[in-house]
Amino acid sequence: MTAAFENYLRTQTALNEADIAAVCSLAIPRKLRRNESLLKAGEVCRHKTFILQGLLRTYSAADDGSEPILQFSPELHWTLDAESYNQQLPSRYHIAAVESSELLCWQKSDFEQLLATIPGMKKHAEDIISQNIYLGRQRLLAALSASPEEKYKDFGRTYPDLLSRLPLRMIAAYLGISLKTLTRIRHAQWAR
Repeated sequence: MTAAFENYLRTQTALNEADIAAVCSLAIPRKLRRNESLLKAGEVCRHKTFILQGLLRTYSAADDGSEPILQFSPELHWTLDAESYNQQLPSRYHIAAVESSELLCWQKSDFEQLLATIPGMKKHAEDIISQNIYLGRQRLLAALSASPEEKYKDFGRTYPDLLSRLPLRMIAAYLGISLKTLTRIRHAQWAR
Protein backbone atom coordinates (compact mmCIF):
# COMPACT_ATOMS: atom_id res chain seq x y z
CA MET A 1 0.00 0.00 0.00
CA THR A 2 2.90 2.36 0.61
CA ALA A 3 4.61 1.81 -2.76
CA ALA A 4 2.87 4.83 -4.33
CA PHE A 5 3.83 6.97 -1.35
CA GLU A 6 7.44 5.78 -1.45
CA ASN A 7 7.57 6.68 -5.15
CA TYR A 8 6.04 10.09 -4.34
CA LEU A 9 8.77 10.73 -1.76
CA ARG A 10 11.49 9.63 -4.21
CA THR A 11 10.25 12.01 -6.90
CA GLN A 12 9.13 14.97 -4.77
CA THR A 13 11.82 15.09 -2.08
CA ALA A 14 15.53 14.52 -1.64
CA LEU A 15 15.01 11.89 1.07
CA ASN A 16 17.28 8.87 1.11
CA GLU A 17 15.95 5.33 1.43
CA ALA A 18 16.47 5.23 5.21
CA ASP A 19 14.46 8.44 5.64
CA ILE A 20 11.71 7.13 3.36
CA ALA A 21 11.54 3.94 5.41
CA ALA A 22 11.34 5.97 8.64
CA VAL A 23 8.48 8.10 7.29
CA CYS A 24 6.59 5.03 6.04
CA SER A 25 7.11 3.10 9.28
CA LEU A 26 4.93 5.59 11.19
CA ALA A 27 2.13 5.72 8.61
CA ILE A 28 -1.27 4.35 9.57
CA PRO A 29 -3.18 2.95 6.55
CA ARG A 30 -6.86 3.86 6.38
CA LYS A 31 -9.63 3.32 3.87
CA LEU A 32 -12.71 5.47 3.47
CA ARG A 33 -15.89 4.57 1.63
CA ARG A 34 -17.57 7.17 -0.57
CA ASN A 35 -19.06 9.93 1.64
CA GLU A 36 -17.33 8.58 4.77
CA SER A 37 -15.82 11.23 7.03
CA LEU A 38 -12.14 11.54 7.88
CA LEU A 39 -12.85 14.52 10.15
CA LYS A 40 -16.12 16.01 11.38
CA ALA A 41 -16.69 19.57 12.56
CA GLY A 42 -16.21 19.66 16.32
CA GLU A 43 -13.49 17.01 16.32
CA VAL A 44 -9.81 17.84 16.75
CA CYS A 45 -7.66 17.10 13.71
CA ARG A 46 -5.00 14.74 15.06
CA HIS A 47 -3.47 13.43 11.80
CA LYS A 48 -1.71 14.57 8.67
CA THR A 49 -3.14 12.57 5.82
CA PHE A 50 -1.79 11.60 2.42
CA ILE A 51 -4.21 10.39 -0.25
CA LEU A 52 -2.87 7.31 -2.03
CA GLN A 53 -5.98 6.77 -4.11
CA GLY A 54 -9.32 8.54 -4.29
CA LEU A 55 -10.56 12.05 -3.66
CA LEU A 56 -11.46 13.99 -0.51
CA ARG A 57 -13.13 17.34 0.04
CA THR A 58 -12.85 19.82 2.90
CA TYR A 59 -16.08 21.71 3.48
CA SER A 60 -18.26 23.46 6.01
CA ALA A 61 -21.93 22.87 6.68
CA ALA A 62 -23.88 26.15 6.56
CA ASP A 63 -27.12 26.76 8.43
CA ASP A 64 -29.04 26.90 5.15
CA GLY A 65 -27.98 23.34 4.30
CA SER A 66 -25.34 24.33 1.75
CA GLU A 67 -21.83 22.90 1.94
CA PRO A 68 -19.22 25.42 0.75
CA ILE A 69 -16.10 23.51 -0.31
CA LEU A 70 -12.70 24.85 0.66
CA GLN A 71 -10.56 22.35 -1.18
CA PHE A 72 -10.36 19.05 -3.00
CA SER A 73 -7.55 16.63 -2.22
CA PRO A 74 -6.94 14.04 -4.95
CA GLU A 75 -4.44 11.21 -4.91
CA LEU A 76 -0.82 12.09 -4.20
CA HIS A 77 -1.83 15.13 -2.14
CA TRP A 78 -1.93 15.89 1.58
CA THR A 79 -4.90 17.05 3.60
CA LEU A 80 -5.76 18.19 7.12
CA ASP A 81 -7.46 21.08 8.91
CA ALA A 82 -4.28 23.04 9.63
CA GLU A 83 -5.83 25.33 12.25
CA SER A 84 -7.33 22.45 14.23
CA TYR A 85 -4.17 20.34 13.84
CA ASN A 86 -1.71 23.06 14.82
CA GLN A 87 -3.71 24.49 17.72
CA GLN A 88 -5.43 21.22 18.74
CA LEU A 89 -8.81 22.98 18.70
CA PRO A 90 -12.14 21.59 17.47
CA SER A 91 -12.41 21.85 13.71
CA ARG A 92 -14.96 24.05 11.98
CA TYR A 93 -14.73 21.85 8.90
CA HIS A 94 -15.52 18.38 7.66
CA ILE A 95 -13.18 16.26 5.53
CA ALA A 96 -14.94 13.44 3.67
CA ALA A 97 -14.34 11.07 0.78
CA VAL A 98 -15.89 11.99 -2.56
CA GLU A 99 -14.77 8.58 -3.85
CA SER A 100 -13.63 5.43 -2.07
CA SER A 101 -10.16 6.37 -0.90
CA GLU A 102 -6.98 4.83 0.46
CA LEU A 103 -5.00 7.00 2.86
CA LEU A 104 -1.89 7.10 4.97
CA CYS A 105 -2.20 9.00 8.26
CA TRP A 106 0.41 10.16 10.75
CA GLN A 107 -0.36 11.07 14.34
CA LYS A 108 0.67 14.62 15.21
CA SER A 109 3.41 13.54 17.64
CA ASP A 110 4.86 11.08 15.11
CA PHE A 111 4.85 13.60 12.28
CA GLU A 112 6.47 16.27 14.46
CA GLN A 113 9.18 13.75 15.34
CA LEU A 114 9.78 13.11 11.61
CA LEU A 115 10.06 16.85 10.95
CA ALA A 116 12.51 17.24 13.83
CA THR A 117 14.76 14.37 12.76
CA ILE A 118 14.54 14.42 8.95
CA PRO A 119 15.48 17.83 7.53
CA GLY A 120 14.35 16.86 4.02
CA MET A 121 10.86 16.07 5.31
CA LYS A 122 10.71 19.41 7.09
CA LYS A 123 11.71 21.19 3.88
CA HIS A 124 9.09 19.28 1.91
CA ALA A 125 6.40 20.20 4.46
CA GLU A 126 7.45 23.87 4.27
CA ASP A 127 7.31 23.75 0.46
CA ILE A 128 3.76 22.36 0.60
CA ILE A 129 2.70 25.06 3.06
CA SER A 130 4.19 27.74 0.81
CA GLN A 131 2.44 26.32 -2.26
CA ASN A 132 -0.87 26.15 -0.38
CA ILE A 133 -0.54 29.78 0.68
CA TYR A 134 0.07 30.77 -2.95
CA LEU A 135 -2.89 28.72 -4.20
CA GLY A 136 -5.11 30.08 -1.43
CA ARG A 137 -4.25 33.67 -2.37
CA GLN A 138 -4.94 32.95 -6.04
CA ARG A 139 -8.28 31.40 -5.13
CA LEU A 140 -9.20 34.35 -2.90
CA LEU A 141 -8.37 36.81 -5.66
CA ALA A 142 -10.51 34.85 -8.11
CA ALA A 143 -13.39 34.71 -5.61
CA LEU A 144 -13.23 38.47 -5.16
CA SER A 145 -12.74 39.57 -8.74
CA ALA A 146 -13.46 36.83 -11.31
CA SER A 147 -16.75 36.26 -13.07
CA PRO A 148 -18.43 32.84 -12.71
CA GLU A 149 -17.23 31.99 -16.24
CA GLU A 150 -13.65 32.89 -15.33
CA LYS A 151 -13.85 30.87 -12.11
CA TYR A 152 -15.02 27.78 -13.98
CA LYS A 153 -12.41 28.19 -16.72
CA ASP A 154 -9.67 28.53 -14.09
CA PHE A 155 -10.96 25.44 -12.25
CA GLY A 156 -10.81 23.46 -15.49
CA ARG A 157 -7.26 24.67 -16.14
CA THR A 158 -6.08 23.97 -12.59
CA TYR A 159 -7.90 20.66 -12.03
CA PRO A 160 -8.69 19.20 -15.47
CA ASP A 161 -8.89 15.62 -14.19
CA LEU A 162 -11.44 16.56 -11.50
CA LEU A 163 -14.04 17.86 -13.96
CA SER A 164 -15.17 14.33 -14.81
CA ARG A 165 -14.83 12.99 -11.26
CA LEU A 166 -16.94 15.52 -9.40
CA PRO A 167 -20.68 16.10 -9.35
CA LEU A 168 -21.59 19.54 -10.69
CA ARG A 169 -23.04 20.55 -7.33
CA MET A 170 -19.59 20.10 -5.72
CA ILE A 171 -17.84 22.13 -8.41
CA ALA A 172 -20.45 24.89 -7.94
CA ALA A 173 -19.96 24.75 -4.14
CA TYR A 174 -16.20 25.06 -4.59
CA LEU A 175 -16.54 27.99 -6.99
CA GLY A 176 -19.13 29.75 -4.84
CA ILE A 177 -21.72 29.86 -7.60
CA SER A 178 -25.16 28.32 -7.96
CA LEU A 179 -25.69 25.02 -9.73
CA LYS A 180 -27.99 26.84 -12.13
CA THR A 181 -25.21 29.31 -13.05
CA LEU A 182 -22.69 26.50 -13.53
CA THR A 183 -25.11 24.60 -15.76
CA ARG A 184 -25.66 27.76 -17.85
CA ILE A 185 -21.89 28.27 -18.21
CA ARG A 186 -21.34 24.67 -19.31
CA HIS A 187 -24.18 24.81 -21.84
CA ALA A 188 -22.79 28.04 -23.26
CA GLN A 189 -19.36 26.40 -23.69
CA TRP A 190 -20.83 23.37 -25.45
CA ALA A 191 -22.82 25.62 -27.79
CA ARG A 192 -19.63 27.21 -29.11
